[in-house]
Amino acid sequence: MNIREMLREDIPACADILCSVYNNEMWQCRWTKETAMEYLTDFFETKKFVGYVLEENGEILGGIFAREKVWWNNSEVFIEEMFVKPELQRRGCGTLLLQAVETYVKEKGLAGLTLETNKYAPAPNFYRKNGFQDNDYVIVMYKEA
Repeated sequence: MNIREMLREDIPACADILCSVYNNEMWQCRWTKETAMEYLTDFFETKKFVGYVLEENGEILGGIFAREKVWWNNSEVFIEEMFVKPELQRRGCGTLLLQAVETYVKEKGLAGLTLETNKYAPAPNFYRKNGFQDNDYVIVMYKEA
């Protein structure tokens, strides 16, 4: 398996993976490929985009979409989206993608990484296993339209 920087032409394969990860009973999403491509393209076109794909034999197996975010004392990287083909989850693929972003953060001398995830899914335990901590001073708030 190989990690490399993401290219625009990787977005369709990433959109397919996103749909396969989230269109199920646990996440209860209804992504179309077109909507997923638009969603991921928005991240890709962000001014300080940071993105990597995991591939093997030219096939994309997962991706991570992030952006460098200016902050008052030191910039950080905010992970917007990360996914790995369902059949390859729990095999270290997500950890490899996170490590690529961690290397970017260290090379740039940035403060760290931030992300949001669903607390009812298995994802929080995965992130804790990879060194993330629950944040006691920031909450995510939401208001329905």
